[in-house]
Amino acid sequence: MSTIHLDAGDALLVIDMQYDFLPGGALGVTGGHEVIAPINHLIELFAAEGLPIVASRDWHPQDHCSFGAQGGPWPPHCIAGSPGAGFAAELALPDDAIVVSKADTAAVDAYSAFGGTDLAARLRARGVERVTVCGLATDYCVLQTASDALEEGFDTLIVPEAMRAVDVAPGDGARALDRMVARGAVPVRLGELGMTALSVA
Repeated sequence: MSTIHLDAGDALLVIDMQYDFLPGGALGVTGGHEVIAPINHLIELFAAEGLPIVASRDWHPQDHCSFGAQGGPWPPHCIAGSPGAGFAAELALPDDAIVVSKADTAAVDAYSAFGGTDLAARLRARGVERVTVCGLATDYCVLQTASDALEEGFDTLIVPEAMRAVDVAPGDGARALDRMVARGAVPVRLGELGMTALSVA
């Protein structure tokens, strides 16, 4: 077992922990509420070290291209300013968390927190070299964010316990994890994390 120490080059990316993606929401992910406690643990770890914490969110206009009425695959969700677009109240985001809004124009969709945003530049400006990715959903926005992080040159850790999948087709989540690992992401078990070090099996 090797040990990875948190340092000034690390950042946490919390993906789309919004009410519409939680059970009961417009596009609720089964078990989505179960990741709030693990993510809060990660937030505590990163905050204790003074490291950047990023929270991405879908921030759609009412006529967004991903919605069924516009020919997209999803019901209306995360409409900018609506209760469903809000972060889960139980999510312990610090006041200085970096909020990244994505897919905020009608004609362009974006699953990745890097898609159409300045996130990569903002992370580089903070000296970030490695990101830890968690949130919703494994097979969509988490997958694409982790893939783009790797493409942007960031070392990438993923925490499977702190993410859940839509699983439109059974096994989509597991396949997404395999794809992230194949591209270079390193899976981390939550129980291996400590205040001053991350242990990776």
